[in-house]
This record gives sequence, C-alpha cells and structure tokens, in this order.
Amino acid sequence: MANGSASNNWERIQMGLKSTERLIGQGDYNSAMIKARQTVEFMVKMLAERSGSMNDGDLVEMIDWLYQNRRITKTTCDRYHKIRIMGNRAAHEGDNSSANGNLAFQMLAQEVRTFSSEYRNKSRSNKRSPSRSSSSRSRNSRRRSGRRRSMFTPLDAVKLLGPIVCILLIFWAVKSFKPKPDETDTSVSETPAVETTVGNITETMETLPPETTETETPATVYRTTDVLNVRAEPRTDAAKLGQLVAGASVEYVRAENDEWAVILFNGQEAYVASQYLKIQ
Repeated sequence: MANGSASNNWERIQMGLKSTERLIGQGDYNSAMIKARQTVEFMVKMLAERSGSMNDGDLVEMIDWLYQNRRITKTTCDRYHKIRIMGNRAAHEGDNSSANGNLAFQMLAQEVRTFSSEYRNKSRSNKRSPSRSSSSRSRNSRRRSGRRRSMFTPLDAVKLLGPIVCILLIFWAVKSFKPKPDETDTSVSETPAVETTVGNITETMETLPPETTETETPATVYRTTDVLNVRAEPRTDAAKLGQLVAGASVEYVRAENDEWAVILFNGQEAYVASQYLKIQ
C-alpha cells in the first residue's frame, strides 16, 4: 500500500470516529451505531488486505480470519463483533438506544487507538527493517560458510571409510566359510526341518483375524451468522422463545421449509430463520 493511500485510509478512519462522536452529541444514536459499524468494516478490510486475505468477503468471516491467523487479539475480535451487531440492529431494527450508541462509540475509540499504535506503526517499522535484516543474514551466512569449510577432519574420513571396510570384511568372511562340495549332503538334509518350521509360522499368521477399523463420520455443526430469534412456530409473529448470539452453535434437527429450520432449544424443538445458519 502506497504512503499516500495509507495516509488517506487513516484519515478516513479518523473521520469515521469523529462522525460517530458528532452523532452521539446530536442524540442520533441510531446513525452513530451505523457509522461505527461502517468504520470497523473499513478497518477490517485494511487489515485483511495487508495480511494477504480477500477483503471483499463477509464481515463475520473476515473478523474471525484475522483472529484465527493472529492478526488481531481476542479483545479486538470481540469488540469488532459487538460493534457489528449493534450496527446491524440499528440498521435493521431501528435501535436508537443511547446506552448502545455510547458503548459503540467507546469501543470504536479504543480500537482506533489500538489500530494506530500497533498496526499503523508496525507498517512503518517493516519499511526500515529489510536493509538491516538482509545485512545480518549476509553476515550470518558468511560465518556459517566459513565454519563449513573448516569442519571436515580426519575423523570424518574414518567415518566415511568405516562402512566400506566393514562391507569388505563381511564379503571375505562369507566367501571363506562357504561349504565345500562334500558337505552339500549334510546341509541339504537339514533343510526340510527349517522349511517345516517356516511353514508352521506362515499358517499361524494366516489364521489370525484381520484387524478391523471403525471410522466415525463427524457430525455436521451449524452456527449462527448473526443475532437470531428463536420462535415457537415457523412465523415471524410467533412467540419468541429466546435469542442466539452470532457464532453460536445450534443443534440442527431438520429443514421445516425453504425459510425455516427446526433446532433443539432448551430440550425442545423450536424454529429459526434458516438463512442465518451456516455449516462449519
């Protein structure tokens, strides 16, 4: 990423934080949460692009990818998800809670400071380090090459010639103790006993039952992609039994229809919107 582009991106993040603060001051908490989510999404895309990952995927997947690959900490991962969820509620459910708005702004301010101190400064240090690291690598390689040239000793020559000498001695011993023609009858007479023993061993091995291995098919795991309401019936106006957070594991039972799925919730069957479930 060019210096000019990086500077513009950083200014855009700061503008997102200032706009969120201004909306909080005006009492427009709904717009403030949406702006906070947009700013987090831009920061996540910057980190994904810098880490060599696709930056146009689902926001949930990008945040989880950054955490799994140690690009962000567990605390940053949790805050990103909380800001994302509050922004979604504000956009889709009209949430205008002052408590949620102020919480979204506070978490965004903390993560902007983290982004500035860790990731923005890290990119500057990476630009200075190649020349130093290359010079240290060249010095280390010269030292190692000098050691290699001086490590061959007479002991190494003995180690190399030792196996060859042993092979020659074994060959000479076998040739020296080879039976003479008049001893052939005695050696032949002893052969059947050896063959019989080998045959018995072979038969015993063949009677052993083959080992059986069992393979278990791993169960399919379903997780929620967003905050999900649990209903008593497959209708949006049905009684609400509870709510699942994003990324929660569910006990999938079956598909009720194209829009609803049956899961186990608190030991009984309940219904959730199938579009917010994904297989992991």
